[in-house]
Amino acid sequence: MNETDSETRPTRLFRSRDDRMIAGVCGGIAEMFGIDAALVRIGLVAATVLGFGAGAVIYLACWMIVPEK
Repeated sequence: MNETDSETRPTRLFRSRDDRMIAGVCGGIAEMFGIDAALVRIGLVAATVLGFGAGAVIYLACWMIVPEK
């Protein structure tokens, strides 16, 4: 990682306005960690299916708690 990556990535979690499908939670997590939002979405779906709905509960909680950018 070079200096420009750390300067452009947010240090706090915000819901994304640009990379969103529903509320921008996955897009915000992807921006914060510098990864592709599709990977975060796949992980969330896996957590929902394998965790008996835990991923959906986490997503809804983040939707209510995490501020929009």
